[in-house]
Amino acid sequence: MKVKLIKIRVSENEVIADQKYLDDFLKNNHILKVETAFVNEPEKENFWSVIIYYEEQKFSVNEKKPQKYSAEDAELDSDEIKILDSLKIWRSEKAREQNLPGYFIATNKELVSVAKFRPVKKEELLEIKGFGKHKIENYGEEIIEILDSI
Repeated sequence: MKVKLIKIRVSENEVIADQKYLDDFLKNNHILKVETAFVNEPEKENFWSVIIYYEEQKFSVNEKKPQKYSAEDAELDSDEIKILDSLKIWRSEKAREQNLPGYFIATNKELVSVAKFRPVKKEELLEIKGFGKHKIENYGEEIIEILDSI
């Protein structure tokens, strides 16, 4: 098991680049555990400290990583828009409870993909780009409950 510390700065200029770095790291490694803490230093820059426990994923040259479903630019119908709105409300509440930025719970692209794909079991979330074991263990049941209720 390896450990990686990533700093996510909260200023508008840096948060996008830091988030992209974090996303790429998460995509290319097998994540075992994640811990976060908000660091508020007077007269200095505030940031999120993310500690990631992981194992490197090894792919052979001929082995392709399976493609995952993504509906990033898809147009949503009225039912899918209702699902997306419900998922965004859930994400906001969950982020407030856990004192995390909403994109740590799920990005807008991931929520759009969930609304379009409409998984019926939490295991099906694995087929959606951005959803891995950790995210599904923490939020999968709640996401499926939201989908079932709409």
